Amino acid sequence: MTIRAFPKGFLWGVATSAQQIEGGFAEGGRGESIWDRFAANPGRIEDGSDARVACDHYHRWREDVELMRALGVGAYRFSIAWPRVVPEGRGVINTIGLDFYDALVDRLLQNGIRPFVTLYHWDLPQALQDRGGWGLRDTADAFAEYAALVTTRLGDRVTSWVTHNEPWCIATLGHEEGHQAPGHRDPAEALRVAHHVLLSHGWASERIRQNVPGAEVGIVLNLVPVSPASPGKADNDAARRFDGFFNRWYLDPLFHGRYPDDAVADRARRGHLAGRDLPFVREGDLPAIATPLDFLGVNYYSRLVVQADADGEPVAVQMVPEEELTDMGWEVFPQGLHDLLLRVDREYKPPRIYITENGAAYTDDVDTAGRIADVRRVDYLRGHLLAAHRALADGVSLYGYFVWSLLDNFEWAHGYSKRFGLYAVDYATQHRTARDSAFWYRDVIAANAVDDAT
Repeated sequence: MTIRAFPKGFLWGVATSAQQIEGGFAEGGRGESIWDRFAANPGRIEDGSDARVACDHYHRWREDVELMRALGVGAYRFSIAWPRVVPEGRGVINTIGLDFYDALVDRLLQNGIRPFVTLYHWDLPQALQDRGGWGLRDTADAFAEYAALVTTRLGDRVTSWVTHNEPWCIATLGHEEGHQAPGHRDPAEALRVAHHVLLSHGWASERIRQNVPGAEVGIVLNLVPVSPASPGKADNDAARRFDGFFNRWYLDPLFHGRYPDDAVADRARRGHLAGRDLPFVREGDLPAIATPLDFLGVNYYSRLVVQADADGEPVAVQMVPEEELTDMGWEVFPQGLHDLLLRVDREYKPPRIYITENGAAYTDDVDTAGRIADVRRVDYLRGHLLAAHRALADGVSLYGYFVWSLLDNFEWAHGYSKRFGLYAVDYATQHRTARDSAFWYRDVIAANAVDDAT
């Protein structure tokens, strides 16, 4: 066995999001979110559930902070629910909602846990969606106002801020493919949404820095290393296409101030654009989007191998037997994290990188002694931490790692059918039970090191 030590000061954390754990659906003045409306439509959520109660974190947050203290984490990445703070998206401020996050921040700091706040993790106020949502440029302005409001209240104690979580999911899953809220299937709208989300990031970053001197401000992207299934030209071009719209469509404007030409041409060929013009881009937008980041958050779960279909479009190829996939149907491929971190570091050069989500969904039974021996999750986390350590050795500016997730939770369109938590949640009683992965992660944090288990 070899022990791989991480740099002194490396930040160890856990991550959650408001819609997935809070519950308190109509309490304390909270407004309706697009996910509340989406889940209310039959057939949208795999198990027919909703997030009205979720993990009841709205009432049990003190208990959950104690779980984090027991783990010894240095940081907690959580999100603010926009509809809890500004129920209509703009206008009347809900001070009770702000009080909730104020108390949470104080309790975290009392326990030596750094608040790492995400302003938007997909729960747009339904009132804004009724007026056009992210398809309208006006929503970007509303987001900047909301960012200013929250940072005015919490910025005296919170210095680490994420504007958005996974813009690709907001645009593509929510507005092109319809798998997530608001459930639209309009590729042209999805392109506008992606731009307005990125634009709102730039505008909000300025407001955050005005309110919080010395703040570190970033954005979180879900990034996927993509490989061709064969050395052939068609499969290589399919991989380029996927990479262009999944990864570079967000990385390039953030770091280079432009959308990738080849991906724009691909979208035009598919009829999603009239020619190669981006009519939603106005003068000054791209410089605003490319406002310098203090860090980039990277969410990584798996890689993708693609082959070209008859039209040259990328189609995923499963590389391992079904029994080796996680419950999400994803291949376990730690090497992809190493390769992705190197690519981002060398091609885009963010000042800092945090792995802001990494984890695996598995169902593991409680034994007669009450123990949950989630060996597969421990192996997954160990493999990815070793990959992160190799990236550090290769010079990547990696500063922290957050496990997804602290708790089992409402896993979006999958409902409660997928379990990512270090702590298992019995949704009938809301009892939290530490899995073996929680104890393993606690020991990793205490040692600031991971063993290679060889």
